[in-house]
Amino acid sequence: QVTSTSVSHDGNYLFTGGIDNIIRRFDLRKGANEPDMLLQGHVDTITGLSISPCGNFILSNSMEGSVAKWDIKPFVIDETNRLISVYTGATHGAERNLLRCSWSPDQMFVTSGSADRMVHIWDANTTKLLYFLPGHKGSVNEVLFHPNEPIIASCSTDKQIFLGELGTLF
Repeated sequence: QVTSTSVSHDGNYLFTGGIDNIIRRFDLRKGANEPDMLLQGHVDTITGLSISPCGNFILSNSMEGSVAKWDIKPFVIDETNRLISVYTGATHGAERNLLRCSWSPDQMFVTSGSADRMVHIWDANTTKLLYFLPGHKGSVNEVLFHPNEPIIASCSTDKQIFLGELGTLF
């Protein structure tokens, strides 16, 4: 069962993640029924996928409580190890919601929702948790960065949408 998808910016590739914990890439130009890339390393259901603005990386959120950064460039030194970074701190709860992840427009930061009712924002390169933003009364399902301003939008099972300013983040 597929729980998350993302299409490359050029429209050539479809990435899927699901309950088998594997991210698959399909080449849409070939009409492929079989994936041409497998990204393995999660140990629980993948709930969110997000391709970086440059198109070279993909984030994946998993119910194991981690967000991972993968190298999806066509050619890499070690084809068997495309995992670059793991961001920890965001949690999945008993609700087992499909929590999403996303990139800042400049790729310097990544964010994720969390069952702990917080918005988590990490430095994309160091994996350091920079912001731990409260406010929601339910699981935060998705967080997105504004394309031009230091603002995030978050939505939650509490049926609220929050806009938050991040100060000097950008």
